[in-house]
Amino acid sequence: MSTTNRERGLLMFKHSSNGVPTSARNRAIWKIPNNKTSRWSAMGICAALLAWGPAARAQASGAAPASAEEVRQLRDVVESLLIRVTELEKELKERPPAPTERIASSAFITRDVPVASADAAVTPAGTAAVPPPVAPAQSASAEGPKEQPLAGTPSRLDFLHGATLNFELDEYYEYNFNEPVGRVNALRAYDVLSNNISLNQADVVFERTPDVTGGSPFGVRIDLQYGQATDTLQGNPLNEPRPSIYQNIFQAYGTYVAPIGNGLTLDVGKFGSSIGIEGNYTKDQMNYSRAYWFDFLPFYHMGVRAAYKVNDKLTLNYWVVNGTNQAEATNGYKDELFGFTATPNKKITWNVNYYIGQEHPDRMEVASSGPIPVQPGLTFQAITPAPNGKLHIFDSYVSWLAAPKLTFALEGDYVIEREWQNTNTALGQSSTPSHVIGGAGYVKYQFSPKFAVAGRTEYMSDRGGLFSGITQALKETTATFDYKLSDGFLMRYEWRRDFSNQPSFFTDKNGVLSKEQQTASMGIVWWFGGKEGAW
Repeated sequence: MSTTNRERGLLMFKHSSNGVPTSARNRAIWKIPNNKTSRWSAMGICAALLAWGPAARAQASGAAPASAEEVRQLRDVVESLLIRVTELEKELKERPPAPTERIASSAFITRDVPVASADAAVTPAGTAAVPPPVAPAQSASAEGPKEQPLAGTPSRLDFLHGATLNFELDEYYEYNFNEPVGRVNALRAYDVLSNNISLNQADVVFERTPDVTGGSPFGVRIDLQYGQATDTLQGNPLNEPRPSIYQNIFQAYGTYVAPIGNGLTLDVGKFGSSIGIEGNYTKDQMNYSRAYWFDFLPFYHMGVRAAYKVNDKLTLNYWVVNGTNQAEATNGYKDELFGFTATPNKKITWNVNYYIGQEHPDRMEVASSGPIPVQPGLTFQAITPAPNGKLHIFDSYVSWLAAPKLTFALEGDYVIEREWQNTNTALGQSSTPSHVIGGAGYVKYQFSPKFAVAGRTEYMSDRGGLFSGITQALKETTATFDYKLSDGFLMRYEWRRDFSNQPSFFTDKNGVLSKEQQTASMGIVWWFGGKEGAW
């Protein structure tokens, strides 16, 4: 509505003593503000004037009749009011009401509009009387229940403030030059198939990080995963009694930052393991395939982890969990991790972890445990004597940004575990320990935002077959080329050679193993969402 229309008033005519209208030389202007209450006031005036006509004539039947000029002037006033009311109604239909106006209008129409009486219709001087103004909208609304304006209420989506929803799709094609039977790549974590267009993983990640400064010390994260990688991460019935229940939930934990010192961060639930430098999401790794150590060390844990930031250069870590790769514990022992993360400067990050656990089950599943109903998969029989062989993991890795485009990383690990012997000759005795020792080295050079090359070499001495099933020395070298078409779309080309001092890799002949395998692969990764940095 234009300024002219907003300021336009209704003309109320005065008469001189001789009955001549003075509208052209002495008009009084009544301005109607642009609000809904005043518009309804105008409608009330119109109704009052319409009602005034017959009532005034009825009362004046005993008095002198009104002159023709007075009747004509009254009609002009009524017509002007009707035109104005029609314009206001049109404006109301074209403009949706604001929340506060909606409250005012609903309250206004429930009130009785005062109608001018016949005695007040004409003053002794013969001037048309103006009905008293209606009370303001806020006064009317106070008589009924007042609706809280939406603008003043907390948003129903405030709890999502700072939350991100993220997606990743990871696919690959790989060719194994051994042409193995069944097209299976041995000792690979994720790229398990050869000569096959494969879905490595499809992920949905929801995260709301704590905002301590904003008064919200709580957070939550849920990672849902589907594809070949899911069966590697989750699904081994040897250490997970009911893997199907948790198979597509890679991570699900809540976070609380306790107001202790610089802040104690507590995560409760299922979370990915930070033992070892490599992680789950391909976009955050230097190479497409994963190292032996990623495949051997724990993928996830279920429990509580705490991190206390001593200062900008040191963070202390402590975990209490069910076990390695165990959402449901296989025994009553609770594993622990002690570690720290040091950042002596902006270019170096160093992690040290010591993990102690007991991974041997103290129960075995049976068909039925009696007449008492339980969930499927929860019928057990105790193993006697209960095993108590311990697992020890010493893990350390460091990354160094040697130059703006050049990064080095190094990982070293030592794992020792005692298997339980439960035979007639060695009942309840611990076996000779098995141990795995070795490490991996990485280098990456970022030529430009779109192009990068990376390399990895690693060594693993698997004494006792904890990882591969036989005692052997495993080695591999990998070369990777990245082509990032745009932010969120990565093509990764890779050549890898695995070799050992023992035949360990499948060939094109049944039952015949080779001491090496070579593969060439191309991986394609899409991702998008509000989460920044590594996932």
